[in-house]
Amino acid sequence: MTTNGAPEHTNDPKTATLDNFAADIGLLLLRVVFGSLLAAHGTQKLFGWFGGKGWRANAAAFDSMGYNPGKLFGTLAGLCELTGGLLLVLGLLTPLASAIVLGTMINAINATWSGGLMTGKGYETPLLFATVGAVVAFTGPGRFSLDYGRPWARQGVVIGVAAVLLAAVAAVVTLILKWTL
Repeated sequence: MTTNGAPEHTNDPKTATLDNFAADIGLLLLRVVFGSLLAAHGTQKLFGWFGGKGWRANAAAFDSMGYNPGKLFGTLAGLCELTGGLLLVLGLLTPLASAIVLGTMINAINATWSGGLMTGKGYETPLLFATVGAVVAFTGPGRFSLDYGRPWARQGVVIGVAAVLLAAVAAVVTLILKWTL
């Protein structure tokens, strides 16, 4: 207890109370649910799992959106969703996972921008996914992750900004390739 009677919060596992773990449990829940859903989206694109149309239909869809060659960009999108999602589920290389998610979703927002925000065909879902990627970049993966205790797992402005900048650069490079190929 502190002098004002409020419980003292600590990261020392020997003296930690259950309340000290609340944010970590929340981050675990967010990472596992969101990461699993994103990875499932990737498998829809790559393998046709979970009701997806599979790689060929995905490549054709990317061609129709102007991401030519669709085989390259469609595969890249599926791999990014699968990899970024699985890394978030595990809490492994979390700043990189966040950058992968955010960069991929910036391109998804670009592809769905003309549909508007809340139309069912717009960019509402990619915006939500991008937001989760950015939030995890700044908060870190939490205690219940494979990154726990590693230098890059620390939350903060520097790590968060670095992940966002990496995502922005990757997204811009992808968009430039879209427009030039």
